[in-house]
Amino acid sequence: QVQLVEPGGGLVQPGGSLRLSCAASGSIFRLNTMGWYRTAPGKQREWVATITKGGTTNVADSGKGRFTISRDNAKNTVNLQMNSLKPEDTAVYYCNAGGVVGGVRIDFWGPGTQVTVSS
Repeated sequence: QVQLVEPGGGLVQPGGSLRLSCAASGSIFRLNTMGWYRTAPGKQREWVATITKGGTTNVADSGKGRFTISRDNAKNTVNLQMNSLKPEDTAVYYCNAGGVVGGVRIDFWGPGTQVTVSS
C-alpha cells in the first residue's frame, strides 16, 4: 500500500509563487510516475504535471513556463513549484503515484491540498 501526504497549499496573490510537496510512503518502488492533478470548482480533475523515476517531466500547457516538477527518489518526494500564479490556478491539488504492475494500471492519490490564488 502507498500513502501520500501533501502539505503546502494556501492562499497566494496573483503573480505569486507556491511550492507543493508530496511525501510517499509504502511500496512505491514499483510505481514509475509521480505527479500532480487538480480539480477546480465546477470542473473535472485535470492533469497538471508528471515525472518518471528517470526524471522525464511533462507539464500541461496551462502550466508550461510557470510550473516545474521535481522528484527525489531517495526520499520518495515530488514537488511542484508554481510561479506567476493566476486566479484560474485556484483548485484542489492532488498528488498521484502510479504505474503498471503486472499489466494492471495502479494509482494512489493524496487527500488533496487547497490552492487559492486571489487578491
